[in-house]
Amino acid sequence: MGEVLFYHLEVRPLEQVLPQLLEKTLERGWRAVVEVGSSERAQALDRHLWTYRDDSFLPHGLDGEGEEPNQPILLTTAGTNPNAAAVRFFVDGAVPSSADGYQRIVFMFSGQDGEAVAQARKAWVALRADNDVTYWQQDASGRWQKKA
Repeated sequence: MGEVLFYHLEVRPLEQVLPQLLEKTLERGWRAVVEVGSSERAQALDRHLWTYRDDSFLPHGLDGEGEEPNQPILLTTAGTNPNAAAVRFFVDGAVPSSADGYQRIVFMFSGQDGEAVAQARKAWVALRADNDVTYWQQDASGRWQKKA
């Protein structure tokens, strides 16, 4: 049974939240793969992860650059796991259909996007039967509140 975490973004955008969650993933000794809905968005996140904070960066790479097995964080549009990640993030239109092969799945979606919310509802129904699922939503101050 996999662990699936739904993160409903309301106040703070993905660019603020994703780096923090990736840092926590690495602190636990896990590798991560981040599946993104488009290659353009993967490239934008790639640039962001190098510069999101003045005093730090997240070691990562883009799928297709040839160093995939060595990357602690890999950005991809494919459904593969070339860096043997324990955690898979789904962002910007990428939607999980299974938690197989991972210790944790993290599905992040914007509450401002009706289509993303509808996709999240479908994913919740599909994944809750065989997985331990939790739902987190940002409150007005951007803090996470467990809702289910």
